[in-house]
Amino acid sequence: MDLQSGKLYWPTTITAPPSYPKLEEDISCDVLIIGAGSSGAQCANLLCEQGLSVVLVDKRKAGEGSTSTNTALIQYAGEKSFVSLSHSFGEEAAARHLKLCEQSINEIERVSRRLPVDPDFIRRDSLYYASCKEDVSDLTAEYHLLKNYGFKVDLWDAGQITGRYPFQKEAALYYHDDAEMNPLKFVYGLLEKVKALGGQIYENTEITGRRFEQDYAVFYTKEHREIRARHVIIAAGYEDSDFKTEKNATLASSYAVITKSVADFSSWHKRTLIWETARPYVYMRTTPDNRIIIGGMDKDTSYSGTRDSKILASKDKLLEAFKDLFPDIQAIPEYYLGAFYGGTHDGMPIIGQYESYPHCYIIMAYGDNGTVYNGVLAKIVTDKILTGSSPDLELYLQTRPLAVT
Repeated sequence: MDLQSGKLYWPTTITAPPSYPKLEEDISCDVLIIGAGSSGAQCANLLCEQGLSVVLVDKRKAGEGSTSTNTALIQYAGEKSFVSLSHSFGEEAAARHLKLCEQSINEIERVSRRLPVDPDFIRRDSLYYASCKEDVSDLTAEYHLLKNYGFKVDLWDAGQITGRYPFQKEAALYYHDDAEMNPLKFVYGLLEKVKALGGQIYENTEITGRRFEQDYAVFYTKEHREIRARHVIIAAGYEDSDFKTEKNATLASSYAVITKSVADFSSWHKRTLIWETARPYVYMRTTPDNRIIIGGMDKDTSYSGTRDSKILASKDKLLEAFKDLFPDIQAIPEYYLGAFYGGTHDGMPIIGQYESYPHCYIIMAYGDNGTVYNGVLAKIVTDKILTGSSPDLELYLQTRPLAVT
């Protein structure tokens, strides 16, 4: 799959990316993980910490999949609101999901502090503003539900917003203690830690076949090598469909532009993460080297040619949207891209377990909080492998109640 196109920023922040060999022999392990991106790396880290033998393979070089275009706004609130998720799954299930995402952010921070590659994890607050007056009542309902379950969020009126930002909006939710990070450094840091813990990592190793026995699975590489494992985690990101098509999953296209360094952020309150209620929405954040990442303008296409034909026009629209909010900041584009973006019809990520794939878990952390969702699902799958159960597994299985069919 042609995951992305354009001029990418994150690879330029890594001076000496790690490299790993190609698998050239038959091997056995406790857990085989297919995919060396965020989900695979987070799973491998948790499993290696528990002493399991782990083999991690990727058909590309590590980090060259969707990780390289992940804009890494680390938040627990997602595109589908708490209110909307409650309508689909009930308040308690929706609240549990958001609490798990909040815990995942804390775990990502904890892990980040101990990695051999610093992923530039920085706590940031988030401003989620009403794009139009009609959205204010929805924001108010969301605020009351969030506060009822103990989330750290404030409801700001127009005066509070204009007192801190150079734009006018009727209302906004102000979330405390979200974060930002460098997703590529995070994955490289995790992989290097996994390697130090004894995990085996192989690049340019494509899986092309499989066989299932009663107590184990055998997966075959393109070069006819065998990997025998008691458990298999398929963490191939938006290319999970190469293994199993999930009817609840969707694929669209999204865009981003990264500016040159900006000298003055004094008008940008606390350099918060910013996004809006409009759909499709525009979001923005800053970077440690004082750039601005502006993303969004999602398009309902899963064809790379159509996606790529809109990169330049989307770049201009994203810059215009930023200029409307911050007319005093000169945003000069340096990097811009188009990339596939996975989601689900019901707004929740998925752990797939299928009769045709015994011993396997397919992690589909689709949605706008992919890094956070990866952490949630990795913990659940790790618990299931280690203990045989997880109290939160049913919340994310593809067979969950009220999932769109």
